[in-house]
Parts: sequence; C-alpha cells; structure tokens
Amino acid sequence: MGEFKDRVAIVTGSGRGIGKLTAQQLALEGAKIVVADVIEENAIKSAADINESGGNAIAIVADVSNEIDVMNMVEVTLSNYKTVDVLINNAGFTRDNLIENMSVQNWDSVLDTCLKGTFLCTKYVSPYMIEKKSGKIVNIASISYLGNMGQANYSSAKAGLVGFTKAMAKELARHSINVNAVAPGLTETEALKRLPKYEMIKERVLKSTPLRRLGKPEDVVNAIMFLASEKSSYVTGDVIHVSGGRFG
Repeated sequence: MGEFKDRVAIVTGSGRGIGKLTAQQLALEGAKIVVADVIEENAIKSAADINESGGNAIAIVADVSNEIDVMNMVEVTLSNYKTVDVLINNAGFTRDNLIENMSVQNWDSVLDTCLKGTFLCTKYVSPYMIEKKSGKIVNIASISYLGNMGQANYSSAKAGLVGFTKAMAKELARHSINVNAVAPGLTETEALKRLPKYEMIKERVLKSTPLRRLGKPEDVVNAIMFLASEKSSYVTGDVIHVSGGRFG
C-alpha cells in the first residue's frame, strides 16, 4: 500500500496548507493520520477529505501551546491507534512587525506556538517512541531562522526550533529516533497569494532566489516525506533547506 503502511502519524497544523498536504500524502502512502489543528472546522474537513479518499484519519482540536491540549492529543491518538511512529511539528504562524511596533502578545503567541508547541508535542510523544526504540520527528522551521527584518518573533522562534532539533537529535539518537527539520523559503501557498502585496513580495524574492521561482507546497512536502521515511534512517539533527538556493 505504501512506505508508511500501518504507521501512525500526528501532523500538527494540518487543517490547511502544507500541513494538510503532508497529512494527505502520508495517508496515500498508508499511514494512519491524526489531523491536529486549533481550528475545529479545518481539522474535521481535512480528516474527512482523507477518509473520503480511502485513507484513515481522525481529527483532534488542539492548541499546541497548551499543555493540556497536547496531552489530550496524545491520549486520543493512543486510544485510537495504540502508538505513534511519526510526529510532524508543523503548527505555526507569523505576526510580523518592526520591533518598536511589535506587541508583547504577538511576540508571545508566535514563540508559544512555533517553539513551545514543538517542545510540548515532542515531550509527550517521544516517550512512546523511546519505549519501542523507533520514531521520526520532523520540525518545520523556515529560512527566517537566519533573520528577517520585521520578524524578530518568527525568526527567533524558528532559530530556537533549529537548536531544539539538534539537541533532540543527540538526546534521542540512542533510542533510534531521528529528529530533523525542514526550512522552507517563501512558498506559494494559498495564504501567500491572498496577501495584498503578494506580487511585490514575489518579485522581490525571485530576484534573490537562484532557481528563480517560488517554492511549491509539494517541494516542502517531498522533503518532509523523505525525513519521515526509512530512506533517512542515517540522517538526524539536520536541516533541509527548501528555498531554491536562497538564504536569508
């Protein structure tokens, strides 16, 4: 049926966008999917789409920055599927502004979801991977970890995520658990296309991208699938940049 047959994958932030596409691709390859999203309607729709296509998915409403929600997500996963093989820490968002205009709330919310959320999900999923001596954890970073003007919160969160990835890779390697990250550049998602300044942003980024195109969601998903699979069994603590050669 596929490389991920009978594997159980939690994908956070999979109600839409790259997370949803990742969940769908894993399902096509035979994985049982836990669609976790903070927006109930999106989570239910995403899981339903997978099930209607012949896959196996459940929807869980979870704010990954909330410890109780994460504990419940893991409990429901185990209740339904008995184990966890793959964790994709994808949940995140931006709240951009120059530092003098950035609210403390927007700093906290981005750090809480992107970084604390990854910590909580890894904390509560990893014991079950440790128990069976296997597992794949893929953290979705961004080339913003190298620093972007107007993104002090997001860049800090993603830089922290890269450091967390490398720390966890060393900590969990003795249990045969691989921990890696994917750092996309600007990716042509539906959310990006809806931005008022989309064309201006696109033109500026293309000038500094050696491959002279924006990333497609499929480009990012392909990297995630590699790191979640056994093809990457000797890869850990690494960051795959899916950015067309653009850094920063």
